[in-house]
Amino acid sequence: MRIIVLGSAAGGGFPQWNSACAVGARAWRQDHAARWRTQCSLAISADDERWVLLNASPDLRQQILATPALHPKAAPRHSPIAAAVLTNGDIDHVAGLLTLRESHTFDLHATGAILDVLAANPIFDALNPDYVARHRMALDEAIEVAGLEITAFAVPGKVALYLERGEPVIGGEGEDTVGLEVRAGDTRFFFVPGCARVTEGLAARLEGAPLIFFDGTLWSDDEMVRSGTGAKTGTRMGHISVFGPDGSLAALASLGVGRKIYIHINNTNPMLLDDSPERAAALRAGWEVAHDGMEVCL
Repeated sequence: MRIIVLGSAAGGGFPQWNSACAVGARAWRQDHAARWRTQCSLAISADDERWVLLNASPDLRQQILATPALHPKAAPRHSPIAAAVLTNGDIDHVAGLLTLRESHTFDLHATGAILDVLAANPIFDALNPDYVARHRMALDEAIEVAGLEITAFAVPGKVALYLERGEPVIGGEGEDTVGLEVRAGDTRFFFVPGCARVTEGLAARLEGAPLIFFDGTLWSDDEMVRSGTGAKTGTRMGHISVFGPDGSLAALASLGVGRKIYIHINNTNPMLLDDSPERAAALRAGWEVAHDGMEVCL
C-alpha cells in the first residue's frame, strides 16, 4: 500500500493567508525551516493505479498538480482518483469535492451524518449523481474501496464550526467525526486527523498499529489565545493538544505503535518549524511531522 500526504496543515494551510503569527511569519519569509503546507488530505492506493482520497481539501487542485500519481493518464479525459472518503464535514475536508465536479466517475464514502451535511447544501449538487455515487458508511463495518478495506470508527469530536448552533457538544462520539482504519492484505494504518481526546477505547484500537496519522493541530491547548490569533482553545475546537499531561504525546506513548506521524497541524503550531524545540521534543518522543509530498509504503 502506498500513501502520499497531499496536505499536512490544518484549516487555512501554512502559512494561513491572513496570519503573520510568530510561526507563520517565518514561512512568509520563505524560511527553509518553515516549509509551506496545504490543507490536510491523503491519497492511498493498493495497486498504484486506483487512488483513494482521504478527505478533499480546498487545495485539492494544487495537490493534484504536485502529485504525478494523480495526473490523468489517458485522452481525452481520465483520472486515477477512484474514490474519496471523508472523516468529517469540516470545510477543509469537503470543499475540495467541488474540484472534482467535471463529470468524472468516482465513489464518495462518508457516514450518514456527513452525507446529510452535503445533501443539505445545494452547492454539492455540482457533483453529478450520474458520475458520483454517494455511499453511507456504517461505523465499525469494513467496506471495499478500490482494492482497500476501510473501516470508519467514531472518535471524540464535534460538528463542523459552520454547523454549530449555540454551545456544541465537545468530545461526543458519533458520526460527525470519525477515524479510518485502512487495510491492504496484511498491512494496515490509521488516519485520525481530528480528535478531542484519547479514550480507553481509542487507545485500545490504536495499540500495536504499524502506522498512525494523528491529529497534531495545536502544540498547547491555549496556543491560539496566547498568540493572539483566536479566542478558542484547542479543547473548544474539538482538538486534543500535542503537549501536556492530557496531550497526545502522553496519551499514545505506551501503545507500541510502529510509526507515529502528526498531521492536520495548525499554522500557529511551533512543531511546524524544523528547528523548534517543540519539533525536537516530538522527534524525541518517537513522532514524525507530516509534510506535503511525504510518502509511506506499507
